[in-house]
Amino acid sequence: MAHPSAQLSCGYRNSSDRMVIVRCLGPQEFFLERVVFPFELLSFLAPADTEVQIWTHGLGGPELVESIPVAELVMEDNTGAATVPFPVADDGLIQGAQAG
Repeated sequence: MAHPSAQLSCGYRNSSDRMVIVRCLGPQEFFLERVVFPFELLSFLAPADTEVQIWTHGLGGPELVESIPVAELVMEDNTGAATVPFPVADDGLIQGAQAG
């Protein structure tokens, strides 16, 4: 089992022909939001319990297209490792993450 502060190395490829917004909502106030263009690959680090939401903009406004557990997006490096140790501050927040 990964250390609670470990980050998983993940990737999401936008296989659609429309721009999407990838929103990651995780534990300890982890939040990441990125625009991903058609056929682009987004690589990112996220805690194990993160939910990844894929949003697009439809006629009626923002639409949730898909919700994916981050475990389904894990990319392994050539050593087979998928987690990266990530420092945790004294307040318990992961360094580099922003609260949303």
